[in-house]
Amino acid sequence: MASPNTQPYHLPPDAVWFITGCSSGIGQALAQLVAQSSNRVVATARKLTALSSIPDSDRVLKLELDVTSITSINAALDSTLDKFGRIDVVVNNAGYTLAGDTESAEDGESRAVMDTNFWGMVDVTKRALGIMRETNAKSGQQGGVIVNISSVGGWSGFPGQSFYHASKFAMEGWTEAVAKELPSSWNIHLCNIEPGGVKTNYATSSLKKMAKRHPAYENPSYPTNQMLSYMLVEENRSLWAEPTALAAAIHRVVSRGGRIPIRVPLGADAWGLIAKDLEDVKKDLDELKDVSLGVGDPDQFKTIDFLK
Repeated sequence: MASPNTQPYHLPPDAVWFITGCSSGIGQALAQLVAQSSNRVVATARKLTALSSIPDSDRVLKLELDVTSITSINAALDSTLDKFGRIDVVVNNAGYTLAGDTESAEDGESRAVMDTNFWGMVDVTKRALGIMRETNAKSGQQGGVIVNISSVGGWSGFPGQSFYHASKFAMEGWTEAVAKELPSSWNIHLCNIEPGGVKTNYATSSLKKMAKRHPAYENPSYPTNQMLSYMLVEENRSLWAEPTALAAAIHRVVSRGGRIPIRVPLGADAWGLIAKDLEDVKKDLDELKDVSLGVGDPDQFKTIDFLK
C-alpha cells in the first residue's frame, strides 16, 4: 500500500474554499485572505452576524453552520454547490477548549467538546469526500484538499485539557487512516495542521472551564492550575503567532503545488515540542527494545510491507 498524499496537488485558479469557524481567529483570517485572492470562499459560523469582518463580493458566500448538526452541514454544503458548483478546499476549523480537572469533568461537557472538535470534522469531511470525488470531476478538476485544524495538542498532551487533547488526537488518527483509504487517482489530500500558540480566543472566550473543580486538585502548584495560570496571563501569550501568519502558512501549504503532508506543525513552539517528543519516543524505544522485540516472532514486521 502506497503512503498517502505522495502526489503534488495543484489548486485551481478559481478554487472554492469552505471554511468552518470563521467568526474569529484562524478561520476568520483565512477567509479574509482567500476573499482577497482570485479564489472563492464560503465562510461559515453559528451566526451570520459574526461574519461581518469578511468582505462581501460575488466570490464570497457567508452561511450559518452548526457542525454538530447533520442537517446544518448538509444545508451549508448544498448552498455552496448551488452557488459555486464545486468545493476544492475544506478547512475544518470550528472548535473550542475544555479545561479543568479530568476527574471532575461532567459527562455532557466532555462529550460536547468531542461532538464539535471531532465529530463535526468527521461529518463535514465524509460529505466533502464524495463532492471532491464526484461533483468536482463533473465541473473540471477532480479531487481537493481537506485541512483539519488540529494543534500541537494533537501530538502531545498537556495537563488540564484532556478532552481537548482527546478530540485532536482522534482527529489526527482518523485523518491519517482516511488518507490511506483513498486511491491516489482521486486526487484528494488530507492534512492535519498543528499550530502552537496562536493569538486567538483559544485561551479566552473559546476556553470553557469545566463546571466543577475537584477539591483534591486545589493546590496552586499542581500541574492543571499551573497550566491554567500560564494561559490566562496575557503577557505569556505575547510571543504566540498572529492568526494572519497561520492563515498565510495554511494557504501556502495548499497552493504551493507540492505534496501536502499528513501533518504540518506551525510555529517554532509546535515544531520544537514535536521534535523534542520524537527524541523522547526514540529514547523509550531504545530503552525497552529488548522487551518489545521479545514478543512474538521476530519476522512479524517483514510480513506487513503493505502498511509501510
